[in-house]
Amino acid sequence: MLDEETQQPEDLNEAEETTEETLEEAAGNADAAEATSEDGGEEAAEQPTEGRQRRDRATARVGRSGDVVLEAPTELPPSPRLYEQFKNEIIPAMVREFNYSNPMEVPRLQKIVLNIGVGEALTNGRAIEAATRDLTIISGQKPVVTLARKSIAGFKLREGNPIGTAVTLRGPRMYHFLDRLVNTALPRIRDFRGLARRGLDGRGNYTIGIREQIIFPEIDYNDIDKIRGLQVTIATTAKNDVEAIRLLEMYGMPFIKDTVEA
Repeated sequence: MLDEETQQPEDLNEAEETTEETLEEAAGNADAAEATSEDGGEEAAEQPTEGRQRRDRATARVGRSGDVVLEAPTELPPSPRLYEQFKNEIIPAMVREFNYSNPMEVPRLQKIVLNIGVGEALTNGRAIEAATRDLTIISGQKPVVTLARKSIAGFKLREGNPIGTAVTLRGPRMYHFLDRLVNTALPRIRDFRGLARRGLDGRGNYTIGIREQIIFPEIDYNDIDKIRGLQVTIATTAKNDVEAIRLLEMYGMPFIKDTVEA
């Protein structure tokens, strides 16, 4: 027992001496590492790496080219001609004609929907692609493929089959399309005598049936697979047919002259 008690202090002293030596060595290594890192940092700062030089040159090139390429436009694109006509001419004229108390009561265009029905798509898979291409060229916007909502055995139609393509135009594209329709496409119809008024639905919307898509000058006759018709629906905020007809007439729609009851 005495031998064990006398040996414990000696072991503790040896452990303390070993710990002190280890700490001194670790401190010396840390000082050496700091000195080395400081020297290496100074050298790295004086001599940047090749990759950093490449990044600096690339940033400089982007900066120099960006001053020219990313220059802010000095003028905004002009608004559609028919929209300017609506603000400057149609609104004052309709306020006087219909005695609106507020200019915001004047009916205006909401959207224009173009639709091509492709019944042959059940047997010809490329018909949808051709119709979509034609509608894209006409509208300047990519259309969506419409699907059958229910199955009809008599037409060999199943729910979900592609049966047409449609596109909805709003904003500037809507006004640009209406301008081209009224002033360019409709006058190209053979023996055109005006639009019938029976296309009104009583809620301010008007639908036109066009038999040939080639009346639009954007369509090249040599690039189409066949003559297709399309349906154009013009949606307005008019409360009745009288307001809708008058609004479209002021936009230049060539209606046949007859009377329409409110």
